[in-house]
Amino acid sequence: MSGELAISILDAPIAESAIDQLATVLVDCVTGGASVSFMAPFSQEHGLGFFRKVAASVGAGDTVLLAARLDGRIVGTVQLGLDTPPNQPHRADVKKMLVHRSARGRGIGAALMAEVEQEARRRGRWLLVLDTVPGESGYRLYKRAGWTESGVIPNYALFPDGRLCDTAVFWKRLQR
Repeated sequence: MSGELAISILDAPIAESAIDQLATVLVDCVTGGASVSFMAPFSQEHGLGFFRKVAASVGAGDTVLLAARLDGRIVGTVQLGLDTPPNQPHRADVKKMLVHRSARGRGIGAALMAEVEQEARRRGRWLLVLDTVPGESGYRLYKRAGWTESGVIPNYALFPDGRLCDTAVFWKRLQR
């Protein structure tokens, strides 16, 4: 993979080929030990099931799904969760920021985060929140991108192999 990076929003309906590629990224991340809600073993079928649910959420207008492509293949993704309570119309959740291990170290995560922030602004969302495992690559990315860490919750979740992990809660107020 050496081509130009392209970030796009996947509108509904999402093509099955895109869902398959998104699932491949998720499976790779879980296999690599990322604590992103899933336990090992995690199959392509599990990933397909997850992204079919995401596709339905995109269709309902509750989620914006972004994909990063190199050489035409999806190698990264992030979601902007818009399904917030009525008293939080200014806020959104950044979810499932994933980059395939074979494509890491090329600025894909940073590009996805910059684009998800732009999309939040376009939709009138100026306060973003997310959580991540302290010390992992996502944690370092969010710190570099100017996110503020609110605190760490110990033993919040599990790694795919069953070990406990903490989570760090981050927020970012976007310039309007």
